Amino acid sequence: MVAQFVRLKLTLMANSFRRSTWQTIGFVAGALYGLFVVGMVVIGLTVLGSQDPVLAGGIITLGGALVVLGWWIVPLFAFGVDATLDPQRFVTYAMPRRTLLAGLATAGVVSIPGIVTLLVALGTSLAWWRSPLALVAAVVGGLLALATCVVGSRATTTALAPLLESRRYREVVTIAAFVPIMLIGPAFAWVGARLGSDDGVTVGPGGGVGSLVADLAGVVAWTPFGAPWALAAGVHDGAWGLVLARLVVALVTLGVVWVVWDRALGRALVSPPTSGAAAQAKGLGWFARFPATPTGAVAARCMTYWLRDPRYSGSIAVVPLIPVVLLVLGGGASSVVFLALAPLTAWILGFALSADVAYDHTAFALHVSTGVDGRADRWGRVLPVLAFGIPVVLLFAVVSVAVADRWDTLPAVLGVSLGTITTSLAVSCVSSARLLYPVPKPGDSPFKQPQGAAMATLVAQMLAMLMMFVLTLPVLVLGALAIFWPQPALGWVALVVGIGLGSALLVAGARWGARIYDRRSPELLQQVLTYA
Repeated sequence: MVAQFVRLKLTLMANSFRRSTWQTIGFVAGALYGLFVVGMVVIGLTVLGSQDPVLAGGIITLGGALVVLGWWIVPLFAFGVDATLDPQRFVTYAMPRRTLLAGLATAGVVSIPGIVTLLVALGTSLAWWRSPLALVAAVVGGLLALATCVVGSRATTTALAPLLESRRYREVVTIAAFVPIMLIGPAFAWVGARLGSDDGVTVGPGGGVGSLVADLAGVVAWTPFGAPWALAAGVHDGAWGLVLARLVVALVTLGVVWVVWDRALGRALVSPPTSGAAAQAKGLGWFARFPATPTGAVAARCMTYWLRDPRYSGSIAVVPLIPVVLLVLGGGASSVVFLALAPLTAWILGFALSADVAYDHTAFALHVSTGVDGRADRWGRVLPVLAFGIPVVLLFAVVSVAVADRWDTLPAVLGVSLGTITTSLAVSCVSSARLLYPVPKPGDSPFKQPQGAAMATLVAQMLAMLMMFVLTLPVLVLGALAIFWPQPALGWVALVVGIGLGSALLVAGARWGARIYDRRSPELLQQVLTYA
């Protein structure tokens, strides 16, 4: 029966490739990337294991713990796991729940993340090739870790399924997810700076980085996430008591998550989770604040999206974190890097509009059926961004020059910032009507990329960003010269060029995008519906 589940999963995956060329390309690209990562990890750990087994064991324990933690947590942000084999579809077959659990768990490995994790779990054992007993322990620990990954992922998502169905939960978790993601880069930069500083951690034999990794691994090895990965290190050191204790932790963890999944699945099969009652609308909201015109109606709807749709509001949630990132990467407030705060914010807000038509999903049919013309559609989408984007960009420009104590650069920063947001919006007006690609559906997580859409999304976004860079290059050059070669006159020139050129490009981009929209609106609707 377990083999039947695996065959069914492989058949469903093969059938999905026949429906979409992009999905096949995305799968192949993902598989090649996964194999590359596996190869680099295995080769690096094998070489390190032959030179410093203690350090290799610590790295395996810490990295493996992060892998298990990722398997457990990421589905909560993506609102569920792979639903190719939905347990609800097996209710009428009346098979024992234990058999269903075993089949679903085994089939859960049949995916790119599952196969990559399996190869890494087995490949890391080569770090202990000089110690046969440790190698065997590494294989056993790796398989236990893989089982903990798959079963734990299913247990958390099944047990929290009623909460995951809540729209408010999805919105809050989606916004909260941007915080750790945005801070990953600064955290690595901070650690790197500490390692390279004179008063930080130094690299040296028997101490420094190796000692830090060993101390952290010693703690993580007692957690459910790191215990199975630390078995081989204990065997290598001859600490059989520690090995037994870590094995007990790993087995107990696997048993607990299996029981949690079993009971949660039993409850879900009897009473499936249902979404809560629809929210009660109060008043007209933004529709009462914008003019009763086609442009005003589109603007009111888009403003509602920006404040309530996680796919849009995520861009706003990132904005307060940008100063923190620049402060860490720049090494302090006095760095010239902090002056990029306002231009970077302007680019993020302007670029977020590039997938606006695709984000409409089936609601775009209202534009076509009611005869909304291209001019009303384009300006209706631009006005909300200008309404809240311009004040934010101006505030960040003043704050950045004040913090960096470079008031002489204020005209240049303002020129670059205002030119960037208007130019980005101009390009978005064109690209959102011409370069359509699959995006997360309404209600889905922004991290839930549609299958097979990776290559199309990458190409479309790269073209849009290239156009934005080329068109903003004149004001960028003037602003850079005014900042790095302090010339107040150049700063004022950059301000005039940024406002003038950006405004002209925005008007031209809105008109060009409107013409494309009027000419292709039926094709746009057909293309959007294919992503439904």
